[in-house]
Amino acid sequence: MSDTAACKSPPLYARGTVISCEKEKGARPEGSVFLLKAAIPKSAARHCQSMPSSILQAVNTSAVLQEAANADSAVCGRSSPSAQSGIPLPGQFYMLRAERSGVLLGRPVSVFHAEARADEIEVQFLILVKGRGTRELCALKAGDTVLMLGPVGNTFSLPETDKKVCIAGGGIGVAPVAAFAETLPPGSYDFFASFKSGSYGLEHIRPEKLIITTDDGSEGVHGMLPEALSEDVLRAGGYGAVYACGPMPMLSYVKRIAESAGIPCYISMESRMACGMGVCLGCTIHTSEGNKRCCKDGPVFDSRILEFPKPLSKPARKALDGLPDLSIAIGKVRFKNPVIASSGTFGFGTEYASVFDVGKLGGIASKGLTLEAREGNTGIRLWETPSGLMNSIGLQNPGIAHFIDFELPEMLKLKTVTIANLSGSTLETYVEGAKLLDKSAVPIIELNISCPNVAAGGAAWGMTCANAETAVREVRAVTKKPLIVKLTPQAPDFTGVALACIRSGADALSIGNSFQGVAVDIERGVPVFDKIKAGFGGPAVRPIAVRLVWETFEAMRSLPPHDRVPIVAVGGIEKWEDAVEFIMAGALAVGVGTNTFANPLTMLEVLSGIEAFMKRKGYASVYDMCGIAHED
Repeated sequence: MSDTAACKSPPLYARGTVISCEKEKGARPEGSVFLLKAAIPKSAARHCQSMPSSILQAVNTSAVLQEAANADSAVCGRSSPSAQSGIPLPGQFYMLRAERSGVLLGRPVSVFHAEARADEIEVQFLILVKGRGTRELCALKAGDTVLMLGPVGNTFSLPETDKKVCIAGGGIGVAPVAAFAETLPPGSYDFFASFKSGSYGLEHIRPEKLIITTDDGSEGVHGMLPEALSEDVLRAGGYGAVYACGPMPMLSYVKRIAESAGIPCYISMESRMACGMGVCLGCTIHTSEGNKRCCKDGPVFDSRILEFPKPLSKPARKALDGLPDLSIAIGKVRFKNPVIASSGTFGFGTEYASVFDVGKLGGIASKGLTLEAREGNTGIRLWETPSGLMNSIGLQNPGIAHFIDFELPEMLKLKTVTIANLSGSTLETYVEGAKLLDKSAVPIIELNISCPNVAAGGAAWGMTCANAETAVREVRAVTKKPLIVKLTPQAPDFTGVALACIRSGADALSIGNSFQGVAVDIERGVPVFDKIKAGFGGPAVRPIAVRLVWETFEAMRSLPPHDRVPIVAVGGIEKWEDAVEFIMAGALAVGVGTNTFANPLTMLEVLSGIEAFMKRKGYASVYDMCGIAHED
């Protein structure tokens, strides 16, 4: 293989202008793959270097490399056009992010096609719609700005052989190998393209043979790549080298058959990455030479050093014929589904009744209730952050007696489970409040020993095992209603507190309340909140909340089965995938809070997403899915 390192342009951070972004023809399902074309000013790509006028006219990647291939030395020899033009080379990629984006990181996307014009470089990408970042990229319109870091990574080098070569691409992995094939002389290679359905990304290639396989038989050979490409086929083809990119199982297969046939094989890998510059060390590729960086040492590797790990996913489950059972139970109270409106973010439920049918929810937790009415905290109460919301409300509420007489009757009409969130400042106020609620029609109580925004009581009762045990025991003694205990994530021994609550009579655990944070108003040079510290919730806390759910579920596994209690997970849920993650980590139900302010329909979307996921994955009930990530 020839060395192309000398001809690679250094990666730059540029503002690309979208030329077009359209559905890729032939991709199935329709709209699953998009072709994004973006233009980069040549001055940005070349550090404002001058460029010979002889190559200012429509120089594309193929022409650049072919000219270099005819040189005396390496692929990109003396002052090659590619080095001066800034055109990305086959196998390289860019980190792409829409300028107006809700994601933190760029997404690594391989170059599909590139060409230089008088004052700009056009780079084309095939993008598979997978998550939020790729959806944003595929929603771009002509004239929009896309942030581009690149080109980065090494390249497919031209073969050091006169023999025909074999190129294999699977799914979206067709893009980089098609870009490489475009640089080779027509008819000097055979191209094997494997798809689940349909075909795409093949318009620029000129192979001697094009073999397409599809899982559903919609085009070409019916089946996966092994139906068309085997060790015997490689031997019979007399290939001098094999190049491949695609899903991991496919690449593992290509490596095996190529090495068995004694043919050099070069594979383009992919991995999650943050920077694309070799700094974050997150995109590890395991090799016989130690860990390699996919973005810097790759993405193209000699197959002989690659070590493919065994897949960690569980065996595929059969989809359900009917609908899953979403119901759960806490104590003797049945919830129609596991989605609950969290306390403090949904009022008493009636406030949102005109926005959507709140009766579709599994339950609604009331605002925090205290024995006496409270006015709450003074000063600023809300402060938005880039990743969540800080609040210092201070348990403003009408008092338990008022709630029982006025708000509770209306909540009970909502055709969902009503949960009364009981807060207090002293043990006596907790106990007296519990006595009042025990005599009411409320079906279940949430004991809040975790509020971060009050001067007395609140989270103090949940910080130690002894205090938590005392509070739960005393409240348990005065009520027979099911008791959910809401924990504070600030507790130094969180699982210890959780187990202490179970020993004292908790029927379920809510994990958990807001985290604590501090905000400073830099214009005034003072703390934002009068009480300095405030509660913090939103997407940023979710991984920490998942950890707390995970650790608590693990701790409960040491208990006899009849002593274990359900977990209600609360913390940063934006979408149904977040809820499923919590459930698989050990939660039986989920509470949605802060995101309701951003999107009042969040809980309905979470509910429908959970149901569709369970049906597709074959989970007949929430119990089938609860804690499954812990199974060996």
